Amino acid sequence: MDFINDIQEYFSHRLPHYLELHRKMVEINSFTANPKGVNTLGAFTAQEFAKFQFLPEFVQSNNKEQGKHLFLTRHTKDHLECPTIALVSHLDTVFPEEEELQHNFHWRVEGDRLFGPGTVDIKGGTVLIYMILEALIKFTPQVFDKVNWVVCLNASEEILTDHFSLLCLERLPKNTLACLVFEGGAANDRQMQIVTSRKGRATFQVTIEGKSAHAGNYHAKGANAIVQMAHTILDIATLTDYNQKLTFNVGKVNGGVVMNRVPHYAEAEVEMRAFSPDIFNKAITDMLALSNHSRVQSRDGFTCKVNITKQKQSNPWPRNQQTDHLFNIWQNAGKKMAIDVFHEARGGLSDGNMLWQHFPTLDGLGPMGENAHCSEHDPSTGKEQEFVLASSFAPKATLNTLAILALIDHNEA
Repeated sequence: MDFINDIQEYFSHRLPHYLELHRKMVEINSFTANPKGVNTLGAFTAQEFAKFQFLPEFVQSNNKEQGKHLFLTRHTKDHLECPTIALVSHLDTVFPEEEELQHNFHWRVEGDRLFGPGTVDIKGGTVLIYMILEALIKFTPQVFDKVNWVVCLNASEEILTDHFSLLCLERLPKNTLACLVFEGGAANDRQMQIVTSRKGRATFQVTIEGKSAHAGNYHAKGANAIVQMAHTILDIATLTDYNQKLTFNVGKVNGGVVMNRVPHYAEAEVEMRAFSPDIFNKAITDMLALSNHSRVQSRDGFTCKVNITKQKQSNPWPRNQQTDHLFNIWQNAGKKMAIDVFHEARGGLSDGNMLWQHFPTLDGLGPMGENAHCSEHDPSTGKEQEFVLASSFAPKATLNTLAILALIDHNEA
């Protein structure tokens, strides 16, 4: 128990330093489509982790309009015979500079709440990785030196391409002990939720080809693509099944040219999410099967053409034995701290969706906060900006430190 108290006191004593580091990261705009900002944050992060003798490797995203992924590595002398642990975060946020200015969204401290772009998603998680490594070096240097550490920072996580995960596969050995993802957790007092599964996501493009006509003189000769899109949207909506935790969302619709013309074209963008791989795959099949299901026809016999194509697919991360093994280690660490640790199934995606099939993976290990991806502040309507709780850094870092030590010990047993 003294060891736990020593770590907690150390984190509490060093908290002003960690929060200053956090502030500097938050004040760098690192919107995914701002490669200069992403790279500036990457360079700053590499500079800070160099204090722990981590060597940086920058890899340009395969999309030149995005920034560079960052891999920070510290190998042991006998690295081929020692275990590897990967600590995963990302550099990018969802906030353009213009949006930050429009909503006066910047580093702001109100009591325990630290507001700002990326405070909880995910710059607070990167700071937590820093804290854990610092504590391991100070309190258990011999254990720290027996592990190969790789800090993996995605430059474009918010749009979740597979480029970063492929780079991870190239750099991490197959027997990597764990990929620990430091996305933030929900705010709670004496409970901590650890992410052990995430929904998968598939996106679709829906296009309708109709037949144009003069809306006043020859309306009957037209086949209204927007009307057919309305039917198709209702068909898509019926595929949602809350009992199976399956959702379809029609997020964007366009169509038509002018009001006095029967529209010949309409398009929509749709996303689908599900936890179960079987439900996920069946839902893709059901969605694509709606192609060519048309109800709208011109009087002279032209039938609207419905075409549905799948655009992107990120598979679900279901509960599995390897993740549950890690969770049990974290849960036992929580018991030592008198903290309840629970499973969380999360609807959003993370790098965990891309890594869990290759390595034991756990997520939600960052500090606690709320309102991720929100920049608006309007108390009269209940809108509040993204924030992280300063008080959550020390206990979450302590939990992760204890669990990582137990993971290493378990591997050696």
